[in-house]
Amino acid sequence: MNKVPMTVAGEKRLRKELEELKGEARPRVIAAIAEAREHGDLKENAEYHAAREQQGFIEGRIQEIEGKLSNAQVIDVKKLPQTGKVIFGVTVGLINLETDEEVTYRIVGEDEADIKAGRISVTSPIARALIGKEEGDVVVVRTPGGEVEYEISSVEHL
Repeated sequence: MNKVPMTVAGEKRLRKELEELKGEARPRVIAAIAEAREHGDLKENAEYHAAREQQGFIEGRIQEIEGKLSNAQVIDVKKLPQTGKVIFGVTVGLINLETDEEVTYRIVGEDEADIKAGRISVTSPIARALIGKEEGDVVVVRTPGGEVEYEISSVEHL
């Protein structure tokens, strides 16, 4: 099984979600199923079927999170040597050379990626183009809309 890189914060988020699912959501849906059973005929009981569907979703998500955590290689960027190069877990400031627009991204694992929150997957085209580069380097990123040139304005090991 291949290990999947994940930040410490990403692992904490998954463990918190798993704890909530097992400790709160699962018991709540089990109670809802028990209550719906008391109402009688299960064939026409919409509450029962909705609760069973919710239970299936919760159990599936628990298995998915446990699988991700078992395959995770948690990387603490703070403990890595600060070389000034773009590596997994760093926060990178970029300047689009065409538009002078500045953006900041943190390079994270696939499950942690959220472009609106400024987190991009290590497997994304931008991250793949940035890995190994340093502050001041110009990087060409191939996007569906064509090639875009960025200058790396900062590399932070947060």
